[in-house]
Amino acid sequence: MTGKSNDPIAMWQKMVGEMEKGFNSFADQAMSSPEFSQAVNRAGGVAAGAQKQLGDLMEKYLVSMNLPSRDQVTGLAERLQSIEGQIGEIKSMLSQMAASSGISQGSDTALRPPRTKRPPSEGGEQT
Repeated sequence: MTGKSNDPIAMWQKMVGEMEKGFNSFADQAMSSPEFSQAVNRAGGVAAGAQKQLGDLMEKYLVSMNLPSRDQVTGLAERLQSIEGQIGEIKSMLSQMAASSGISQGSDTALRPPRTKRPPSEGGEQT
């Protein structure tokens, strides 16, 4: 068996550990500098600007294709929710009015004329 000093895996692990320590100290020094933070801020600003330009371009494309944009679909959904809420309020008002006037809820038999025609008898013959 070989000794620990000649073990290639142990040497590799030691080398990788030393490289990691060196990289970490370099990254700490680089990130603590004001130039690094300025570069990161510029990169973030560029990315935000590019995203805004892409959104504007997409909006123009959708308009040219006669399709709704995300904002328009969101606006429609909000309006639809408002309409549904108003319909719910109208339904509750109608049911309250029906209850106070004595009309039974859930069935509209009071609004229909009485049924005078009877179904045929079980024998199949009508009289």
